[in-house]
Amino acid sequence: MSLQSVRQFLADHAPDIEINELNQSTATVELAAKAHNVEPGQIAKTLSLKVKDTIILVVAKGDARLDNKKLNSTFGANARMLSSEEVVNANGQPLGGVSRLSR
Repeated sequence: MSLQSVRQFLADHAPDIEINELNQSTATVELAAKAHNVEPGQIAKTLSLKVKDTIILVVAKGDARLDNKKLNSTFGANARMLSSEEVVNANGQPLGGVSRLSR
């Protein structure tokens, strides 16, 4: 989804939402929080995991940590973080980019 298509979607469905483009990096939770002048817990991060042959995206607060026991219990198998290359191959988005959950 391109920036223009997101702008059009929001204009049509949620005109009160504003898109802010930043000049500084938001590649990490810390950088994103600094760029937006908020605390890390106010930033949403997307974690890309693989459980068996299934890729799972977990959206969490920026300062949250995964509980591996709960994660493994929920999905019935061990989960592992995707590598940088696997993330790009799976969803076309590099690590540190804005989540493409709107796709």
